[in-house]
Amino acid sequence: MIENRKLRWGILGAARVNERLLPAIIEAPNSQLVAIASRRAGAAKTALEKYAPQGFLEKHAASVQCYDDLDALIADANVEAIYCPMANEEHAQWALKAVDAGKHVLIEKPMALTVADIEAIEAAAKKNNVKVMEGFMYRFHPQHAKVRELIEAGLIGDALSCRASFSFLMPPARMYRINRSMVNGGGALWDIGPYAIHALRWCVGANEAPVEPISVIANAKLNEHGADTVMSGVLDFGQDTQGRTRYGHFDISFERARKAEYEIIGDKGAIKCHNMWAYPTDEPVISWEAGGKTETLVLPKASHFNLEIEHFSDCVLNDKLPYLTLADAKANARVMQAVSQSVAMKQLYVFD
Repeated sequence: MIENRKLRWGILGAARVNERLLPAIIEAPNSQLVAIASRRAGAAKTALEKYAPQGFLEKHAASVQCYDDLDALIADANVEAIYCPMANEEHAQWALKAVDAGKHVLIEKPMALTVADIEAIEAAAKKNNVKVMEGFMYRFHPQHAKVRELIEAGLIGDALSCRASFSFLMPPARMYRINRSMVNGGGALWDIGPYAIHALRWCVGANEAPVEPISVIANAKLNEHGADTVMSGVLDFGQDTQGRTRYGHFDISFERARKAEYEIIGDKGAIKCHNMWAYPTDEPVISWEAGGKTETLVLPKASHFNLEIEHFSDCVLNDKLPYLTLADAKANARVMQAVSQSVAMKQLYVFD
């Protein structure tokens, strides 16, 4: 084990996620921010000044290199790990560049738009002996471990149905998310959809092992660019050992109030996570109905971004396998592609 050593991070882009991500790297005890880059002149420096925790720049501004060139950051020998929050359709391209340069990479969800792209990233990571993980920060919040603990304890019986609902009103400043087609990475499917699909696969599974669907059907409202602004669908997870069919329902939208919740219904009760995107200042709440009783549990506050960064840094520094595997990333991409195909074909998509 490497003690008192911090992983040196670079951020490949000045995206808005830096509001949460940049402080997480600075605050994680085993991480150090050494570089940030953007293709827009001055944007990297502006992001650092805007999002760095209070007091950080007074002491450490000189130790963070700001680049107006993404390739320059990748070539920086002082950078060991890179966070890639580029546009969805650019993730694979820039992740491959970073991996080929020998950098460990944490890639903002979705890791890529196709399974083939993730397979290419996987092969490159193996060749260059680096760690790669998809950035589903929510899974590192302790509230989800508590949900899993209650399910495994038999609270709601066998998970037979689950529902994931994610939405927020699209502000003018974020219209770039719907200015290209769903096929090219635009729309709700590739923005908040990955959370819904990932959560449903995990909800139906057991002991942290996701279950994969056998078919999917989805409907969407598309704008003039071919991007979905509203979508809903159903995943068929097949039958359980007792012959009972298991379904997962998802509902995502850029036209509705903020919502980030999932619910799992079993044969003995139901359990609900009320805010999957819980901020560090939010009190996480889960509730359940079982045995004729309804209970609500308020959990301690936590920062899932900080915990995610700390975990990935630990994996690199101490040669551990990341919690979120590349097999999981490929499985999620496989379902995402199928959802897109179902919308395009306007019919049920059945997996091979």
